[in-house]
Amino acid sequence: MPHNSPPSWPLLYGAVALTTLGTLLLELSLTRIFSVVFYYHFAFLAISIALFGLGAGGVFSYVIAGWRGNLYRKLGMLSLLNCVLVLLALSVVLGQKATVGNGALALIYFTNALPFLCTGTIVSLVIAETIERVNRVYFFDLMGAAAGCLLLIPFLEWFGGPDTTLSVSILFAAAAAIWFTMAGSTRGRLSSVAAGLAFATLMGVNFRYHVLDIHYAKGHKLEGEEYVKWNSFSRIALAPEKVSRVPMVFIDADASTGIADFDFDHLTPDNLRDLLHQGPGLPYDLRPGAKTLIIGPGGGWDVARALASGSHDVTGVEINPIIATTIMRRKFPEKSRGLYLRPDVHIVVEDGRSYVRRSDEKFQVLQATLVDTWASTAAGAFALSENNLYTSDAFRDYLNHLTPDGLLTFTRWGFDPPRESLRLVSLAMVALHQLGENDPAQHVIVGREGGRSELSGWGARDTVIISRKALSGADVESARQAIAQGHMTAVYLPGTGIKNEFSELLTTSDPARFERDYQFNITPVSDNQPFFFYTVQPRDLLAFLTGASHNTADYKVNVAVPMLFESLAVSIVAVIIILTLPPLVLGTRLPHEKNVLIFLLYFLFIGAGYILIEVALIQKFVLFLGHPIYALTVVIFSLLVSSGLGSYFSRDWIRGDDGRLLKVLLAVAALVSLLALAVSFVLEAGVGWPLPVKILVTIALIFPVGFAMGMPFPTGLQRLEQWHSASTRWAWSLNAAASVLGSVGALVCAIYLGLVQTLLVGGGLYLCALLVLARDRARSLKQPRAALTLP
Repeated sequence: MPHNSPPSWPLLYGAVALTTLGTLLLELSLTRIFSVVFYYHFAFLAISIALFGLGAGGVFSYVIAGWRGNLYRKLGMLSLLNCVLVLLALSVVLGQKATVGNGALALIYFTNALPFLCTGTIVSLVIAETIERVNRVYFFDLMGAAAGCLLLIPFLEWFGGPDTTLSVSILFAAAAAIWFTMAGSTRGRLSSVAAGLAFATLMGVNFRYHVLDIHYAKGHKLEGEEYVKWNSFSRIALAPEKVSRVPMVFIDADASTGIADFDFDHLTPDNLRDLLHQGPGLPYDLRPGAKTLIIGPGGGWDVARALASGSHDVTGVEINPIIATTIMRRKFPEKSRGLYLRPDVHIVVEDGRSYVRRSDEKFQVLQATLVDTWASTAAGAFALSENNLYTSDAFRDYLNHLTPDGLLTFTRWGFDPPRESLRLVSLAMVALHQLGENDPAQHVIVGREGGRSELSGWGARDTVIISRKALSGADVESARQAIAQGHMTAVYLPGTGIKNEFSELLTTSDPARFERDYQFNITPVSDNQPFFFYTVQPRDLLAFLTGASHNTADYKVNVAVPMLFESLAVSIVAVIIILTLPPLVLGTRLPHEKNVLIFLLYFLFIGAGYILIEVALIQKFVLFLGHPIYALTVVIFSLLVSSGLGSYFSRDWIRGDDGRLLKVLLAVAALVSLLALAVSFVLEAGVGWPLPVKILVTIALIFPVGFAMGMPFPTGLQRLEQWHSASTRWAWSLNAAASVLGSVGALVCAIYLGLVQTLLVGGGLYLCALLVLARDRARSLKQPRAALTLP
């Protein structure tokens, strides 16, 4: 099938880059908006919508290709249409006032898939038309996406979520102007410029007056917000609590932290009760005046507790700069009476775990109260719902940074039967054994606020204290008195004869058996499987899938199972649809030669493999780089740039030789395996390195793998073009659809196998692609390939 060269290759490359830049910005900004308007797990829905739309666009490109008219004029019309579709998608999401039902969810899915469908159609048509330079077109495709990854951070911080999404319409209008220029359409070019100016004006007006903004979230109207600020992983709002009117900081319109407002020179009995006679105040009854490290101090309540106990050296490590710096220290310090500006309070903006690993200090109390990372992890398109603060490796780090009489303290939600707090104890047992402490029962105290009614919901709080060395009798007595004074329940105290799940776990000679037989999964999790909140027993997974268990009480706080496997089912359906749609759209059957369809599996394998490797690398580098957004940006940018360069040089390196392509696929699997083996050791050794050095090391580790991973896709397309040109757009669709499957598959693999194993599975999928190619190569050597076309 002959292809005509475009009027200008540089213009074409620029239009492709603008299109993919806007697409990635749209995808990532929607994940942020979905996390705020709905719930954190809806961020994955945004990813699924984007990837499905891109794949469906490849299918729809068959229809557009059959229409009469200049190709570049059609591309211009699609880009111009996309400007409006972005506005439509944003309006539908922001217009949701009530809790999302099935009808609203279908409307959201459909309208938000439309911009990606247009983009998928555009890129698929361009790739099919420029197959002789597909390696370079794919290079600029990836470079545009890499630029979008970099721009996301400043755009969200400068403009916020809705206006970042609106900026995508300006980028699509710019791309439309280029397409119309290539088509020689002056009217189209002027229309595109006018559209770009119109959307820029709309963006400016909206930035000032907030017409298109989040006014409802999680089914509730947002009221009384005094201050709102976005960053790349959260939307932070300052507003009074509805009943008490106490100033609160709200994260993604859901999680919240109160701002501590105390006069430490004149603390009243009520102040002391609120600070020291509740669960999080327990460690200060045992260690008054302690040198303290607080992970996730938020609005400063734990900081206030330490100060109220007499501490003169408090360090707070807060991951969110809007909370720690903008609200508490710059714009609204008066709301906390300058708490974070005190000379005895030191605030560090960093991931708490990363700070601990690089610090040389030792503390008498290390505390984290109800610290979650759900909001931040949902922000990134490829981040999982994990928490690196709660792993056995993390607990070992914490205990190593305590003084001999130091206390490690966590407050989590209490349930009956216990889940999160009991898992904290299992983590402590592993870490203590690793440090040579063989009687963990003498190291743990558990106190509970709330009674039976609170245990049935989200009202009870369990405070778990783990001591570096065995607790003394005086420590146990002090804890008993403090628990009684605070009208709490002593869930576990060493040597007191309390019988329950905590005492059974701590005193059993076979904790593994207890954990295996327990109703919930409380087995200790590691950095390789940091899914602390995923407490569904593996044995219950089969019951859920087969419908054998209908005990909703067991799963009321474990929505992860239905969400996870419903997402997996949707992904599989998406792949099946995109696999079967082209013949249906074209009104014909699959090609008579089944080998064409079999070779399309090659694109499925490399698409899914790429995303599995990407997701696992992001998670592995979070601790090393010290912040989730650094990991997201550096890893994705490194992969996209290196893969783009691999694509660019693929024609010169492979030269249409199947044997060389087989070696590249084998090299990907080998490099991924080496990276999986080396990454943990390198990251552990580089904990104390400066951030610029860490970024360079990250790039150096990822670049060889990314470079090799950039070659198979464009080379495979060129190979398919020579054999069956009508299927090239189909192959592009399948590659995008496989990314949907790969993204949720990465979550399944990470939970049940581990992050390193997820890397290896991704490399294994490249070996599957190798087998598909080797099969077809052997067949073609025996039987010369005939040119095939769809009727």
